[in-house]
Parts: sequence; structure tokens; C-alpha cells
Amino acid sequence: MKNLIHFQNAQTNNDTNANVNNASFYSPGKSPVIQPTASVHPLAVVTGNVHLGKRVTVAPATSIRGYEGQPVWVGNDVKIQGCVVLHALDAYHDQEFVEESLVEVAGEFYGAYIEDRVSLTHQCQVHGPASIGADTFVGMQSLIFKAIVGKNCIIEPKALIMGVEIGDGRYVPAGALITTQAAANQLPFVNYSDHFKSLSRSVAEADTESASVYSQEMQQRLRIA
Repeated sequence: MKNLIHFQNAQTNNDTNANVNNASFYSPGKSPVIQPTASVHPLAVVTGNVHLGKRVTVAPATSIRGYEGQPVWVGNDVKIQGCVVLHALDAYHDQEFVEESLVEVAGEFYGAYIEDRVSLTHQCQVHGPASIGADTFVGMQSLIFKAIVGKNCIIEPKALIMGVEIGDGRYVPAGALITTQAAANQLPFVNYSDHFKSLSRSVAEADTESASVYSQEMQQRLRIA
């Protein structure tokens, strides 16, 4: 089944329309679908065939692009910090479907797929075809490309993950180069020490505060207008 998802007929957060490119020569006729409880900062860009789930937070200078044939799914409660890039490869070449440019999830194809409660921290890049499992933490300036990352993983800053599949609950050290399946298979399991619990809690608290600030800023803009 080569099904490309085109998000439509869902509620859109009207408060974020100023932050969303509904029309683009990259993705004619395809507009982002943003749930009403999501918060997109005015300095972020969301364009094309993109779905943002409930309570998603998108920080300043972030770019989420779902161009023609590249559906991008972001699940619920995902925290996307500043300067993050979420993008994908072209799904067609000379009008031919290129399955290798997409990731398959539950029988459907996406350019990039981010499950619920993922944290994408400052300046990290997720370039499809790629998927990230629920409750995974992606550290600053990390790059995930042509890869599948499982649930409950911790990826430390400046890691490179390319062309591999990482299982659930794995720990990727800072600066690691994971470009072979053998290296991915040898990754240790996460040790949920107090350090990581504290880190996750701090990130969650900061993201929740940011979402509140974004909402207040947007409400103030609407009152001024």
C-alpha cells in the first residue's frame, strides 16, 4: 500500500494562522492542520502537508516543512524547541513514487513521523525519511536522517544517527556517530537515573512555561489587532 496522507478536515488553531504558510509553491493546495491546543510561536514556520497534534509547542526559529508528497506528522504533547528543522525528501522522482524517501507507519507513508511526547531540543534536525517513537528525547544539535528511532530513547547532544534502526529504550551518547546497524545494535539501554529524570522534568517544565508564554503573546496580539 503506497498511501500518502494529505491532512484535511480537521480543526485548525486560528490563533496560529499568522505563523502558518497556508499557500506555497512547494505545496499547492495543502495547508497545515494544527490542533486548537497547539502553540506555534510567531517566529516559527509551518508550511505544507503538516499535522501538529494536541498541546504541541513550537518555539521560535523552528522550521517544519511538509512539501508536495511529503506528509509530516507530529503527535500529541510534542515539544519542539528553538531552531529545530523537521523536513523530508521528495517522495516522487520523474513522477515515479520513491518509497525509499518515506517511512511507513501502520501501513501509511510519511516524510517524517514524530510520535507522542517526544522532545526535540534546540537546533536538532530530523530529516526524513525518519520516525521517532513516543517519549524519546533528542538532544541539542543532533541529526536524525533516514533512520527509525524507537520509544523511550535518550539521544544526547550532537549525535548523528543515519541509515539505521534504533530499538526502544536505547541510549545514544553525546557526539556519537551511529551510521551502521551494528553500531545501533550495540547501543546500551537507558539507565533511568536521577540525572535523566531531572533532565526530562526540567525540559518538560521549561516547555510548559514556553507554551504558556506563546499563548499569552498571541492573545495580546489579537487584542491589539
